[in-house]
Amino acid sequence: MRDWVKQAEVDAGERDGLTSSEREELVALRRESRRLRGDVDILKRATAFFAKETR
Repeated sequence: MRDWVKQAEVDAGERDGLTSSEREELVALRRESRRLRGDVDILKRATAFFAKETR
């Protein structure tokens, strides 16, 4: 219950911290970052594989 009150105060600008929308955005950005890191890892592996094949 206290956490809800604190979050409501943050959302109202009465207290410092991340607003609810900022928290949601942060979660989405972290999820996207994790996915992109996985994509980069896959591309690095594919690059290494094809570099070996062309030698």
